[in-house]
Amino acid sequence: MSRITTSTLRKMKQDGEKIACLTAYDASFAQILVEAGVEILLVGDSLGMILQGQDSTLPVKLEDMVYHTRMVRAASGDALVMADMPFMTYIKPIQALATAGRLMKEGGAHMVKLEGGAPMVETVAHLAEHGIPVCAHLGLLPQSVNKLGGYKVQGRSDEQAEAMLRDARAMEDAGADCLLLECVPSALAATISAALAIPVIGIGAGPHCDAQVLVLYDMLGITPGKRPKFSKDFLLQGGDIRGAVRAYVQAVKDGSFPADEHTF
Repeated sequence: MSRITTSTLRKMKQDGEKIACLTAYDASFAQILVEAGVEILLVGDSLGMILQGQDSTLPVKLEDMVYHTRMVRAASGDALVMADMPFMTYIKPIQALATAGRLMKEGGAHMVKLEGGAPMVETVAHLAEHGIPVCAHLGLLPQSVNKLGGYKVQGRSDEQAEAMLRDARAMEDAGADCLLLECVPSALAATISAALAIPVIGIGAGPHCDAQVLVLYDMLGITPGKRPKFSKDFLLQGGDIRGAVRAYVQAVKDGSFPADEHTF
């Protein structure tokens, strides 16, 4: 497999080839994911809950993200490494540029991800103008969980759906290289995916997105507490960790995941 780049991802979308993405937080798991054919390794701020035992992503520090991104990059092979920009580290475009710079220079990330709609368009444009690949994140925004009043599906009403579609187009126009939709009705995600030239990554957003992502620990069935509706325990199917990741990649590629029971 040759190096996965933003151009690779766009071509995969154009060709109708599904893209597999999983979170990764260390070199050992990163190597397993790459060997199984995962194209995008997302160093998610979900590590706050998964690794640190926090009750949200909000306490995660930039130093945490740089550290874990560096570990993942060390074993990333030809995969694209995407890193989350932590809460309150990209309030203004100039601050976002500094944050992205650290994630790329010190952590080795190939792309950064930030949450938010219309208020973040200027920031995305600023990053793009400075050569920073960006993934915009719409729908359920974990960093805004307190404002949203919990982890709830977004975009159910016509008004919310229209606003999300506008935001998605604005992000693409601003220079975003891909878009992540979290906990969005399947029909809305399908509309947005068809409307954009950039790849759309779904998590709880139905089967019509160009790519799928899950939290690694969720799809291995080892996350404490209740597994999210949109996830699936692939360890039961795969038998061991390597088999589980291979099963996930295959299910994404052939379109059998997510199924109806994993969508809204």
